[in-house]
Amino acid sequence: MTWITVRRAVQLLVGLFCYGFAIGMMIQAHLGVSPWDVLGQGAARSSGIPFGVVTVLIGALVLLLWIPLRQKPGIGTVLNVLMIGPSAEVCIALVSVPEQLWAKVLLFTGGLVLLAAATGIYLGARLGPGPRDGLMTGMHRRFGWPVWAARTGIEVGVLSAGWALGGTVGLGTVAFALLVGPMVSRTMPFFDIRALGPLPDVSRPRSVGQDGIA
Repeated sequence: MTWITVRRAVQLLVGLFCYGFAIGMMIQAHLGVSPWDVLGQGAARSSGIPFGVVTVLIGALVLLLWIPLRQKPGIGTVLNVLMIGPSAEVCIALVSVPEQLWAKVLLFTGGLVLLAAATGIYLGARLGPGPRDGLMTGMHRRFGWPVWAARTGIEVGVLSAGWALGGTVGLGTVAFALLVGPMVSRTMPFFDIRALGPLPDVSRPRSVGQDGIA
């Protein structure tokens, strides 16, 4: 095992934990969350199942949709499904909901910045994208839909379903939609493991999509 393999593994695990923790921060800010987290939040509220468990279940269901799309997950894809929900629950258990608006804004902003950094960290390991991103790229490859159209259609659908189930939609949801893309575009090159040199073939992710959000 080479040092670059160890670096990739550590980078993946740190990135995924921080990603989930960042989601927890934005949830506790009560200003709105990303479309997929609106769905998870709504499903958790309507079912009584903890948010972290619901997130794992949704990730697993999305991963099953990869089969007809002929997508091949990497180890990072599987760990994404398993880690993000529990790490979000860690944050929810440790961070209380602020009372003042300024504190909520500060908490949400910190979560968004951490999420952008975490996305660059775990995607930079090049061990597979998140299941939701793979669904988008798989639909693009399978049906020829533009990536933006596939992503927009998916996120509008899950946002509507999550809102109907009681998920929190607010200014934070809008801020996430507008800001996360540009922010991740800055963090990904900084953490991209390929900058250290060629990757071992055995460690290359087999998934189609390499860029995007979980």
